[in-house]
Amino acid sequence: MVYLGEFIGTAILILLGNGVVANVVLKGTKGNNSGWIVIATGWGIAVAMAVYAMGWLSGAHINPAVTFGLAVGGQFDWALVPGYFLAQVAGAAFGSFLVYLCYYQHWALTDDPTLKLAAHSTIPAVRGYGPNFLTEVIGTFMLVFGIFAIVIGGGQAFGEMATVDLRDAWTAGMWPLVVGFLVWGIGLSLGGPTGYAINPARDLGPRIMHQLLPIPGKGTSDWAYSWVPIVAPLLGGGLAGIVWLVFSPAL
Repeated sequence: MVYLGEFIGTAILILLGNGVVANVVLKGTKGNNSGWIVIATGWGIAVAMAVYAMGWLSGAHINPAVTFGLAVGGQFDWALVPGYFLAQVAGAAFGSFLVYLCYYQHWALTDDPTLKLAAHSTIPAVRGYGPNFLTEVIGTFMLVFGIFAIVIGGGQAFGEMATVDLRDAWTAGMWPLVVGFLVWGIGLSLGGPTGYAINPARDLGPRIMHQLLPIPGKGTSDWAYSWVPIVAPLLGGGLAGIVWLVFSPAL
């Protein structure tokens, strides 16, 4: 059941997250050209809603980098990690398929194939694998370290919890919303260079769907770049877990 929770939670994340991107970039939509603030806001809300929906069941990691970081930080069972990864990628692919259906008439109206890929996966503003990789590491570190700080640190401040069992944490009410604000802030502050994947499943699942779906005039799925939003977030999440281990004895 926890894997089902990750599948559904990640599908919700991508449905609302890539949904807002499609609304902004595809031609003829009500939200066309409404801008980066709309996209960043939509992704923050997407995270909060996905966690509220499925946090009680699986903890709603909805992100392999979060799962990996929690495991490295000693807060998650390594035996569950592969299943979580698979469920997250599959959920992201399904969420992307739903976005495709919702915006079915707008793919053909949009001439630029880059915009069609942007409604699925991340594209760097200026391509440079080294700087792009570093940006994704830093952004994901901030995300995962922020989750540790919000849930464990915040819980300690209010005497509520000593570990990051997210299935318990998310029932506390405000934690998912605060994590949504964290993602919103990361998007506004650090999202410009790469589009802030900060989540391997968020990029890989939709990129697979972009490759497979009969999107008119879609162009390349840019697999040459795809390793960056997969490897860098995992590294950033792992580093956050290691750093948290340094702080955790004080809690």
